[in-house]
Amino acid sequence: MERFDWTKAIQTNIFLLKIQGLWPEGDGTYQSNVYRLYAIIAILMQTGHVIFQTINLFLTLNDLEATTGIIFMLIEEIMVILKMYCLLKNMKMLKQLLITLNDDLFQPKNLQQRGLVQPSLNAWTTIISAVRLFATGWLVSWCSFPFLDNTYREHRLPFLAWYPYNSKVSPFYELTYCYQVIAITYLCMANVNIDTLIAALNMYIGAQFDILCDDLRNFHEISENASGTTNAKLKKCIHHHREILKFAEQTNEFYNWLLFIQFVVCGISIGLAIFHLTLSTPFTSKFYSLISYSGGITGEVFLYCWFGNEIQIKSGQLSYALFESDWISLSPEVRKNLIIFMLKVQKSLNISALGLFNLSLDTFMKIMRTAWSYFALLRQVNSPAL
Repeated sequence: MERFDWTKAIQTNIFLLKIQGLWPEGDGTYQSNVYRLYAIIAILMQTGHVIFQTINLFLTLNDLEATTGIIFMLIEEIMVILKMYCLLKNMKMLKQLLITLNDDLFQPKNLQQRGLVQPSLNAWTTIISAVRLFATGWLVSWCSFPFLDNTYREHRLPFLAWYPYNSKVSPFYELTYCYQVIAITYLCMANVNIDTLIAALNMYIGAQFDILCDDLRNFHEISENASGTTNAKLKKCIHHHREILKFAEQTNEFYNWLLFIQFVVCGISIGLAIFHLTLSTPFTSKFYSLISYSGGITGEVFLYCWFGNEIQIKSGQLSYALFESDWISLSPEVRKNLIIFMLKVQKSLNISALGLFNLSLDTFMKIMRTAWSYFALLRQVNSPAL
C-alpha cells in the first residue's frame, strides 16, 4: 500500500510561509544567502508597521474611540510578531516533528485506517477555509475602505499610525498607503498560516489516536498458541502510544506560552472589535471589515479549541478500544500487560496553555464570554450619563 503523506495537507501553508521568508530550506536555520536578506527585510517591514501604530496609540490615549480603533488590531499584530519569533526559534523542532510524522509507526496500516483519518483532515480543511475567507474579506475591505468611503480625498490611511514625515501630502501618502497594505498583507498571511499549521499538528495527534484505537481493537489473534504474536502487537501499540505522547509534548512545547497570550489577546481583541462595530456606520466597507475581522479572530480561537477538544475526546477512547478487543481469549501474560496499559490510558490527554487553559470547547465559550464582558464594559463607559 502506498505510504500516506501527512505533510501533503500543509504544503500550501509551507509554500506561503516560504514566500514570507519564514520557512528556510534545510534543517531550519537561515543560510548566508539572498533568502536570508529577504526574510530580514520582510520582518523589519512588518515590525516597523507595528511600531508606527504603537507610537500613534500613545499619542491618542485621551480619545476612547480612536484608541479602541487602533488597539484591537494592534495587539493582534503584536501577537503575530511573537508568533513569527516563536516559529523561527523552534523551526528545527518543527521540521523534526514533520519528519517524525512520516515514520512507519505513524502510518495507517490499511484502507480502513485511512478512512478514519480522513474526517479529521476534512474538518481541518473546512475550518481553515472559513478562517482564510474571513481574513481575506477583512484584508481587502479594510485596505480599500478609504477609497470606498471617499476618505482618501482627505489622505486617510487604512491604519492610523505616526510617521516621521508628513504622510498627508503626495507622493508620501501614496507610498505610505502601499507600505501599509504590503505590511498588513504579510502579517495577515503569517497569522493565518502559523495558526493553521499549529492546528494541523493537533489534528495529526487526534488522527494518531484514531489509528491507535483501531489497532487496539484488532491487536488480538484468533488462532491458538499466538500469545507471543499478540503480546508483540500489544507492545507495539504501547510504543505507539508513548510516541504519540512524546509528539504531543513537543508540539505543546512549540506553542505553549504563545497560546496563553493568544487566548488573552483574542478575548480582548474580539470585545474591542465588536465595540468599534457599534460605533461604525452600518453597511459601509468599514462595517463589513469589522464583521470579517471579528469572524476571523473567532475562527482563529475555535481552530485551536476544536482540535484540542478532539485530542481530549479521542485519547479518552483508548480504554474503550481495549475493552472492545477480544481480550477474553487472550493468554494470562497478555491480559496482565493489557490491564497495566489500560490503567495508564484512563486519563485523557489535555493540550494546555501553560497549564492554565485547556484547548477545549469549554475554553472557547469562556473566551467568548470574556470578549462580551469587555464589550459590555466599553459600552457602559462610552455611554453618555443619564
